[in-house]
Amino acid sequence: MNDAAQPRARRSPDLAIVPGVLPPGPLDAITDVAGVRVGHVTLVEGDDVRTGATAILPHGGNLLRDRVPAGISVANGHGKMAGVTQIIELGEIETPIVLTNTLAVPRAAEAILDWTLALPGNANAVSINPVVGETNDGKLNAIEGRPLTTDHVLRAIEATTSGTVDEGCVGAGSGTVAMGWKAGIGTSSRRLPESLNGYTVGVLVQSNFPGSVRVLGVPVGRLLGGDPVVTRDGSEDSGSIMIVVATDAPLSDRNLTRLARRAFAGLARTGASFANGSGDYAIAFSTADSARRTPERREGVATLRELANDYLSPLFEAVIDATEEAIYNSLFTAATMTGRDGRTFEALPIDRVLALLREHGNPTEDPLG
Repeated sequence: MNDAAQPRARRSPDLAIVPGVLPPGPLDAITDVAGVRVGHVTLVEGDDVRTGATAILPHGGNLLRDRVPAGISVANGHGKMAGVTQIIELGEIETPIVLTNTLAVPRAAEAILDWTLALPGNANAVSINPVVGETNDGKLNAIEGRPLTTDHVLRAIEATTSGTVDEGCVGAGSGTVAMGWKAGIGTSSRRLPESLNGYTVGVLVQSNFPGSVRVLGVPVGRLLGGDPVVTRDGSEDSGSIMIVVATDAPLSDRNLTRLARRAFAGLARTGASFANGSGDYAIAFSTADSARRTPERREGVATLRELANDYLSPLFEAVIDATEEAIYNSLFTAATMTGRDGRTFEALPIDRVLALLREHGNPTEDPLG
C-alpha cells in the first residue's frame, strides 16, 4: 500500500503553461471551490498492481440530507459509470463521487453505501444513489485480479480534505495512461473577476484516454514520436477520461449539464481522439447554498436562486481552460511506470516539451532553471 503522492515535475503554471485569460484560484485545484474535499488511496504492489481510488466530496456534511444540484454530459459512452440515470432524472448528487478502475466500480459503490449509511440520521435510508466513475487501467494494472477492496475505497472517502490536491500517479490515476504517455490525476481552477461575481470553477480529471498530445496547440506528441499507432482493429483506441467539475456559482442542474458539456472543448484542445473505445464523461455540481436540494427546506414548492442563462459564458470559458490545464497537470506530474507483463509507459519529457513550445513561439520556463 502506498498512499503518498509521487510528484515528478512542477505543475503547468510553474512552467508558464496556463491556458486562457482567467486566473487560477489560490491552489489552482478543484478545492478552490469552498467546501470541496478530495482524498486518494494508492495501491502499488509487486510487479502488476497499479491502481487506486479518488474520492470527491461536494461538501463535508451529510450529502444524502443536503444534496447538491448536478448535471452530466457524455461525449462517448464506452464506460461503466454508476449513478448516471438518477443524476439525469433528478439533477442532484447525494453521495461522494468516487473514481477508480473499471472492475472496481461495484466495490466503490459498496463503500459509498457503507459510508453514507453510517452517517447520523441515515441508518434507515432505503434509497441511495452511489456515483462512481471509472477508467480502465489494465495496461499497467492486473485489473482482473480486483485488488482494490471496499475498505480501500472507504479509506479514500475518509481521507478527503480541502487544500492542496495530490496529482499524477496517485489514487485513481495510479495506473492510467493517456495518449501513449504515463498520466494520472490532474486538477486546476479558474476564478472570475469580481465584476462577474468572483465565481470559481474547479476541475479534477482522471486521464486515461487515446489521442495525440497537444500542448497550447503544439502537436508535441507527433513531434516527439511517442504516440501509439492506431491499428485497423482499434486496439490502441481504448481508454477513458473522467472529468469532475465543481463551482460555487448558483446553477440549476440544466445549466450544470451545459457546463459539463463545455469541458469537452478543453479535452479536445489536448489532443483527445474521442475514439470508439473511449468513455468520455463530465459531471458538474454546484456548492452554492442557495441551489441546494435539501429536503428539510421544501414545503411542497422549492424556491431556488440560480444564475441566469445570460451570465453563463464566462463560466463556460473557465471550465474549458481549467479542464485543459488539469489534463496537462495529469501528464506533467506523472512518473514513468512499469507494470503488468513488464510494460513501461514513459513520462512526458518536460524539457523537450518546453523546447518544442519555445520553437513554436510559446514562452515557457525551464523546469531546471
